[in-house]
Amino acid sequence: MLKLKYLFNNEDLAEMILKNWSFDEESKEMFTYYRISSNAIYPYIDKGMAHFLRFSPVSEKMKSNILAELDFISYLLGKEYGVLESIPSKDGEKLVEVNTPWGEYYASAFKRVPGKQISNTDFSDEIVFSYGKSLGRLHYLSSQYTPRNFERWSYGDVLDWMEEVVKNHPDELTAKKEMKLLRSYFAALPKSAENYGLIHYDFENDNVFYDENTKSCYVIDFDNAMYHWYGMDIEQALDSLQDYTPMELFQQKKQCFLDGYLTEYEYSNDLDTYLPVFRRFANLYGYVRILKSTEEKWDHEPEWLTNLREKLTAALKAKATSFGQPI
Repeated sequence: MLKLKYLFNNEDLAEMILKNWSFDEESKEMFTYYRISSNAIYPYIDKGMAHFLRFSPVSEKMKSNILAELDFISYLLGKEYGVLESIPSKDGEKLVEVNTPWGEYYASAFKRVPGKQISNTDFSDEIVFSYGKSLGRLHYLSSQYTPRNFERWSYGDVLDWMEEVVKNHPDELTAKKEMKLLRSYFAALPKSAENYGLIHYDFENDNVFYDENTKSCYVIDFDNAMYHWYGMDIEQALDSLQDYTPMELFQQKKQCFLDGYLTEYEYSNDLDTYLPVFRRFANLYGYVRILKSTEEKWDHEPEWLTNLREKLTAALKAKATSFGQPI
């Protein structure tokens, strides 16, 4: 999540950045459908086709991570995996660095994928099976992947980043304890080319689209990809699935998802043992990102920002429930 000061809608900024790409003039009318979280996302039209612009402040991202993300996406496209496609700028660059009155930004553009978000479907067995199959295929391709020029950061780098953030919050003793516990646990967890590699990390219902025409899934938003155990992706997907599934149906839908996964890749028989620890990693990472994003506060904040702060405060409390408990 970006710092809160970057969450304000800025159509002039979006238009300035978009001019690095070709686009239809009426595109600005679509800017009202913007979304800002880990990046600013503004939809636009080029030659009648729907695309989206993604940008974020240079201070909020690591250039090497973005370039590694774009390389991985290119690799997946080359393997005919259903994934969003990057659009080069007018100068032929997939990643553009833009100097603006609001500072320097990294920007990329992507084609819209077909289908609709799984979160907007009926979660039929066919769709859930395809959802799991898509993740299994991703992990298989990741297990065969060797970065060409740039490498994404790992869970260890993420823990290092979290420790740096928490240094500015000396009262966060339980979060520090949680980091120590997770480091110790992961240091002893078996790691191999079969169970560890580059994961999506946010393989959730709103980042996976199901296309009725091809009966297959398309994946977007690799912004949080990292090297981790593949089980981390499974945990994130199942946690997201649980949010949209009645309690009495979840075990059946979970098995349907895993059955789809197994058509493409194997997972550990001890998966259920590891998933709760991966959930704790996700909770800790989310917790620290909220801490980072909310460090600044201003007088007379707009109502939407005040409401957001309240939601984020509640999220902090929920994510910290298991901090410091033995693993």
